[in-house]
Amino acid sequence: MSDFPATAKAVVIGGGIVGSSLAGWLAELGWRDLVLLDKGPFPNPGGSTGHASNFIFPVDHSKEMTQLTLESMRQYSEAGTLIESGGIEVARTEERMEELRRRMASAKSWGVEGCRLVTPAEIKELVPFVDESILLGGFYTPSVAVVDSLRFGTLMRERGQVSGALQVFANTEVLGIDVHEGRVKRVRTSRGDVEAEYVVIACGVWSPRIARMAGASIPLTPAVHQMIDVGPVPRFLSSKTSIEFPIVRDMDTNMYERQDGQGLEVGSYAHRPILHEPDEIPSIEEASLSPTELPFTQEDFELQLEHALQLVPEVLGDESVGIKYAINGLLSLTPDGLPLLGETPEVKGLWAASAVWVKEGPGVGKSVAEWMVLGEPEIDLQSSDIARFYDEQRTPEHIKGRTAEGFNKTYGIVHPGEQWGSNRRVRMSPFYDREQELGAVFFEAAAWERPQWYASNAGLVEEYGVQAREHEWDARWWSPIINAEHLAMRDRAAMFDLTAFCIFDVAGPRALDVVQQVAARQMDVPVGRVVYTPVLSARGTFKSDLTIMRMDDEIFRVVTGGAHGMADKKWFADHLNDGAHIDDHTSQQCTVGLWGPRARDILASVTSTDVSNEGFPFSTWKLLELDGFHAYASRISYVGDLGWEIYASMEDGAKLWDALWEAGQPHGVVPAGIGVYGTTGRLEKCYRAFGAELDADYDVVEADMAWWKVKDEDFVGKEAHVAHRAAEPAARLCTLTIDDHTSASGVRRYPLGREPIVMPDGAPITDAKGRRSYVTSAGAGPSIGKHILMAYLPPEQARVGEKLAVEYMQELYPVTVEIVGSTPIFDPDNARIRS
Repeated sequence: MSDFPATAKAVVIGGGIVGSSLAGWLAELGWRDLVLLDKGPFPNPGGSTGHASNFIFPVDHSKEMTQLTLESMRQYSEAGTLIESGGIEVARTEERMEELRRRMASAKSWGVEGCRLVTPAEIKELVPFVDESILLGGFYTPSVAVVDSLRFGTLMRERGQVSGALQVFANTEVLGIDVHEGRVKRVRTSRGDVEAEYVVIACGVWSPRIARMAGASIPLTPAVHQMIDVGPVPRFLSSKTSIEFPIVRDMDTNMYERQDGQGLEVGSYAHRPILHEPDEIPSIEEASLSPTELPFTQEDFELQLEHALQLVPEVLGDESVGIKYAINGLLSLTPDGLPLLGETPEVKGLWAASAVWVKEGPGVGKSVAEWMVLGEPEIDLQSSDIARFYDEQRTPEHIKGRTAEGFNKTYGIVHPGEQWGSNRRVRMSPFYDREQELGAVFFEAAAWERPQWYASNAGLVEEYGVQAREHEWDARWWSPIINAEHLAMRDRAAMFDLTAFCIFDVAGPRALDVVQQVAARQMDVPVGRVVYTPVLSARGTFKSDLTIMRMDDEIFRVVTGGAHGMADKKWFADHLNDGAHIDDHTSQQCTVGLWGPRARDILASVTSTDVSNEGFPFSTWKLLELDGFHAYASRISYVGDLGWEIYASMEDGAKLWDALWEAGQPHGVVPAGIGVYGTTGRLEKCYRAFGAELDADYDVVEADMAWWKVKDEDFVGKEAHVAHRAAEPAARLCTLTIDDHTSASGVRRYPLGREPIVMPDGAPITDAKGRRSYVTSAGAGPSIGKHILMAYLPPEQARVGEKLAVEYMQELYPVTVEIVGSTPIFDPDNARIRS
């Protein structure tokens, strides 16, 4: 099988941990005629896999990344390429100790066993060469391990070769990728051309350059991670294995220290961001070590070495211990710190498996292979989907700005609500100037600037008696103004900037066939209807949820959340037929939400269109005649009050805002931010959110959203969905409220989300499918005066009145199950929405 083939089912470019794993799994799942190539030699072709510090800490605040890591560890272990060493994340500050308490919660939520907080004395016992006097404590994970990623990659390649499914070619450079009619056609290499149905770019830091050959974009940048290896260390001279002590992450200095045989490896994420261009990476011939092991810049490491000396003076203070190896090692960084996985939106059949670290490599290889062969992966990869980025997020300015900002946050204490500071004011609605005048505090969504709350509403806090949050962490990136805006909306009316919506039309003579196939609910409805629908995977779990407006017999307008909009658009595009196409209106349309008991009075005063309940029923849309322009209004609500989403052209946006604002003054209208729209208003109505309650781990029945009749027409996930309706759910989505917020210190605390829901004694809750119960969403319910949590619970706990607890920062707070299912906790009969 040494002759270079002319055709292949799939060509995988890149022979590191990701490409080798993926090729092996494609073979395992039944594909044949596979080609894996790399321009370097095997087993170490010269990418990041060859020099990465191959240790794995399994706990992450992201469920998706934890699942990928745990799957990788399983594979490494089964292959005999994993050594469990244990690991400690140490804290020098009280702020870090609080973060480690939060990591304990994530460990329990995601089912990582054995984790515990340890004292400085316990750290010293586990790692005797550490100076524990500078530490306050640590987070110990016994399953932390080191792996032999090069050996694992070799085993995966060999597995594919032995099966006869895979040919492997080293020293083979990719010269070009040909595309025909929007689909990948062939790969041109230094050995010849190979036509392929699928091409996977899995070559790490070189991925953007290879993607450009096909007219696609992989938005990452190569970045330096400095590391040194010192030795020989006297304490390690008698070691019988490569590692006998737990790995230490010195979190407050953004560094790590780990035994490596008779040496100690010290790595840093604290130095200045050092970014490179893929085209600048030296060739194998030019590199003194390897293309991704660049010359060490000592001046960038001096402060880090001082910090390391403070922690491990026994080792680094010993003059007999010298530096054996020092590099500026290249790794891949993305604008949001997550991998880039899936089929590229620009080219059919061209897949990305990029920006993946050693700890996730085998899990990513398996998951992307499942996605390619089976249509979807077992692990939900929605956060890593390469289709998530808008054009504005793929620019060099955005990539470099965000990766430079994110690099020093690798071990950072990152608040769940924390906002990026770089590359802002990229997309702004036509109301931006008005919002600034009103003191808007802007958060970012899909590169849009979007008000979270308005300082001009500060007076409402006293009017409604809203209490501030005592603890700084709970109050960070939050304001009591949010709750006050919420109550003003419930009393009178509020205006929201929803321009970050992704809006596109599926149009053409066969457009109905497309939306029927993608949407779970019936889409053959009269023109003028608005349908809220789940979008399902083949397994009957959630791919998305969105609204579709029937604009004409052959035009269906999709309105979906900005954060996941591009992935939704790709999913519809993947299901197009020859009689339908997509028209994207996201950058041409702006949206104002108008809700509250006075919303109808306000809207009626600016249009001659009948907006009465009889003339404009719920779940319908109309074209509004306004003063000198037109707008579309859709009578739906995500905040649980009477009102509309109103869409206008960008050119008419300021006029729309001004007309509604002026008309609203006699009715007490207030501007309100996404803090109300996305949290308080939504949670009071028990509305689900994609990426929180709705993901590929749970189905429609478990989410209690199977209140619609199954249509006769086929749709993606129908067979599985029908089966779910016939079975007893393993969990039910419930709404809970906190009974007592008082902590041991007497300070009232407010969980923010992702914390474990446990039994009153702190025991974790696990359903029949092995899923832990955790808080999917958390926030205030100002109208009911309680803090609301949502969580999936097994049938034994999914009972109204059930007493449980939420674990927050290592303390238990009592909670009560208020609702089982989707009945709203506020206005359960929906009288306000349908008034």
